[in-house]
Amino acid sequence: MNRHAVYFQEQEKRREILVLLKKRRSVSVQELSKHLGITKVAVRKHLDVLHRERYIESRIVRQRTGRPAYVYHLTNTAEQLFPRHYSDLATEMVAGIQDLYGETFVDQLFEKRKGRMLQTYREIMRGQGFDQRVKTLASIQKEEGYMPHLEKIRDGLYTLEEANCPLLQVAIGYRQACQCELSLFESLVDAHVERTSCMAEGQVKCRYLIKDKLSHEES
Repeated sequence: MNRHAVYFQEQEKRREILVLLKKRRSVSVQELSKHLGITKVAVRKHLDVLHRERYIESRIVRQRTGRPAYVYHLTNTAEQLFPRHYSDLATEMVAGIQDLYGETFVDQLFEKRKGRMLQTYREIMRGQGFDQRVKTLASIQKEEGYMPHLEKIRDGLYTLEEANCPLLQVAIGYRQACQCELSLFESLVDAHVERTSCMAEGQVKCRYLIKDKLSHEES
């Protein structure tokens, strides 16, 4: 475990700040104070430490009324705190497989991974209705380190946002990873799933629309 990961685990309040910044991208002192339930003075003390450690940076945002305010965001160093599943090694290994056996073999590799995950998680979802399957999917993604946020738009329609991608570097080089994830979601939830933004394409988060097939047929 690297020193960044150790720091992340041992500093509870600072960890909460970093997680919130990861999810929201930028946050003010006032928002942090409200979220953490501590004073602004206490928040600033934590921010000072995080800034010295080079985990955060600040910028000034001008407001419609009142004085300009500082908002804080993560640095590239802070990104090392979040799950990556040894992405550099994984990327190198996939590249080696492609060099040895060709792109078709890489496709098969990702399909095999999807098949194993389907076998594992289908059992968990057995007997669940649409809403519960979607919630279970979000729980699975949370356990896998994707930092998901699930929101119900209306009956039969959800959005699922992922603030972190443990396989981002692999997915940037091998888009089969993204396609297999989309296919996995559709198979697990037995629903229409559309990806509307993707970190591997440069967007801030991965975002999915998940629509119940029954609702789709009725609309």
